[in-house]
Amino acid sequence: MSITIKLPRPGFRARRKLDAADELDAERGILSVHDRRRRPVKIGQIASHVFLMGGLLIVGLGPLLWLAKAAVSTTQDTLTYPLAFWPSGIDWANLTQAWVDVQVGKYFFNTIALALGQWVVSLVIATTGAYVMSILKPAYGRILQTAVLATLFVPAVVLLVPLFVTIARPPIGPSLLNNYLGVWLPTAANAFNILIIKRFFDNLPYEVFEAAKTDGAGPIRMFWSIALPMSKPIIGVASVFIVIASLKDYLWPSLVLRGVADLQPLGVRLPDIESQTELDVTLASLAISTLIPLVLFLVFQRVFLRGAGLGGAVKG
Repeated sequence: MSITIKLPRPGFRARRKLDAADELDAERGILSVHDRRRRPVKIGQIASHVFLMGGLLIVGLGPLLWLAKAAVSTTQDTLTYPLAFWPSGIDWANLTQAWVDVQVGKYFFNTIALALGQWVVSLVIATTGAYVMSILKPAYGRILQTAVLATLFVPAVVLLVPLFVTIARPPIGPSLLNNYLGVWLPTAANAFNILIIKRFFDNLPYEVFEAAKTDGAGPIRMFWSIALPMSKPIIGVASVFIVIASLKDYLWPSLVLRGVADLQPLGVRLPDIESQTELDVTLASLAISTLIPLVLFLVFQRVFLRGAGLGGAVKG
């Protein structure tokens, strides 16, 4: 007569403890585990999730999808049947006319050039300013930080006239009106970007910089070889804010670049396009302008989602 003894599988007790902990966490919610297993409750949860997701899709993607439809529709169809799917057929000529005749392509690339230049200039100023205040720590560091922080409490409209006068008649050099530098420089010294990068630099291991000083590294070498490589997360977050601010900015580029239409970005030119063209071509131009933020989001979606909550970028 043989006796068979069944031994418990490895980790059985550990799994039972985890299952018990999960059930305890579920019991602490609004619905208990028993209620969640009931069929009416399951159906209600699924229905509410579908309703919320559908509402989010309609609110978030609805305007973009309608704009994409209207961009290849005739003006008569858009005005008479705004929600119908191409009663008179798809009019692809709207996109061609907007790109070639209205020269949306030129203003499209102007927008990209402005955003890229703004990104480079703003990052240079923000990273070097944060490096000076956080790592080099000069004697006037606290005064400098207080002055930078104080600029956050000054409304941008108050600074509009002084900035314009400075750009129009700078103390040194020619006027920066109708020049991309006139758009980049005043908006590059953003206190918010400087302070969030400084906060990140404050949490870097200072022993690394002390060791670099011992080995004979200077401030520039430490900044380029140590601070920047260790700060990729916060640089990505700051890049999100800089690019979005550049794409949304209308007032300052319209003031600085008002004399030369060929230098203006698409956001500044759209009101003039609307007043000079048909509705279908205007909507096609608007649809083309939405491609810039959409492509940027799809390419850099991880950085954007991380930057939305500053996840892992700002410690402390």
